[in-house]
Amino acid sequence: MNYPMSRSVKQRPIITNLNPKSPISEVYRTLRTNIQFSSVDMHYQTLMITSSGPMEGKSTTINNLAVVYAQTNKKVLLIDADLRKPTAHHTFRISNRHGLTDMITNQCSLDMSIKETDIQNLSVMTAGTIPPNPSEILASQKMSGLLEELKEKFDFILIDTPPVLAVSDAQIIATKCDGVILVVDAGRVKREVVLKAKSSLEFVKAHILGVVLNKISQKESVNPYFYYGGEESQ
Repeated sequence: MNYPMSRSVKQRPIITNLNPKSPISEVYRTLRTNIQFSSVDMHYQTLMITSSGPMEGKSTTINNLAVVYAQTNKKVLLIDADLRKPTAHHTFRISNRHGLTDMITNQCSLDMSIKETDIQNLSVMTAGTIPPNPSEILASQKMSGLLEELKEKFDFILIDTPPVLAVSDAQIIATKCDGVILVVDAGRVKREVVLKAKSSLEFVKAHILGVVLNKISQKESVNPYFYYGGEESQ
């Protein structure tokens, strides 16, 4: 079914699209640059964004990051792989009738599952029908084959997942991606929780590129090993 916009759904304005010259938009461009130069010998084509827990800003981060990648005139695909609480169809105001799960379960074609957005060069694959077995779908060989096929069609693929400590979905997707970015609500999440999330990703040998510190003022961001992201959390 088509999921209409609801007043109960919190809208996430994409600042990099609405105001690309704002200081916050510049932060996301800096994040993009940091990712691109994090390794001169590796091309990060598939990136996963996750967090340790809910409400840390991972979806806000990935939405804005997808836009700044698209603004470089590259073909970008954002995949909503949060099959438990999908949000991309609300944010981009597109149908969720055919999406990732429908494609994996042969309910629609690949072309039907990919939707163009109002943002030039940016397409979105919504989550689709919420399944009873999200982890099994994401761990399937068909999911791996899908990502390989999409690499031939897009320059960059960004994947939104559930929080890494909530369910195993993020760990599963991390094994299929070139790199992982962990979004942290610096004002709320305790250090030991972040370290546990990091360990969970390292356990599956995920390639962690860095951390986006959320809800922190720029003058407080003094650690060069952390990417700075100053947008509000989701």
